[in-house]
Amino acid sequence: MVVCIVLQCLVVALMLVYLQRRKVSRTTRATFWGAARLLTETMLILMLGNLIQIAVWAGLFLHLAQFSDFETAYYHSTVNFSTLGYGDIVMSEHRRLLGGLEAANGVLMFGLTTSALYAVIQGLSQQVLKQARQDDLEREGPGPSPSPEAPPPLRVSSDDSLRLPPAANPK
Repeated sequence: MVVCIVLQCLVVALMLVYLQRRKVSRTTRATFWGAARLLTETMLILMLGNLIQIAVWAGLFLHLAQFSDFETAYYHSTVNFSTLGYGDIVMSEHRRLLGGLEAANGVLMFGLTTSALYAVIQGLSQQVLKQARQDDLEREGPGPSPSPEAPPPLRVSSDDSLRLPPAANPK
């Protein structure tokens, strides 16, 4: 279980480094296809981490002589890791607790995968909103310059009352 947690954390760290380098190397605007590509790449990287963890569990089951071939061990591990729990293939009585541990590990790892994907979506959303604000500012052009007749701003005094600046107070 610890091996899987470390493995998934390494995959997330690698994904973040990849995204950081990709962002620095590209100064293009966020587009629909660009966002779709980024989300797809992120999901594939994270799922690869989960699939490798399933293989680690399958390898453990083979090492413990619970299954005779890797294909069956991997199938059983996938059912456990995803908490699907068909029950069509079971381990021996003295090793069956490993199935529950793998399921708990799978829930944690899918949660980590989901949170990492959410962070990417949030970053994309912020980038799109920032671009929209910049586009609005560019369309509007420079704002009007303040007129010399504009009243001075109100100020809050130490007693929390609003006052005009001293030069604007009537005599």
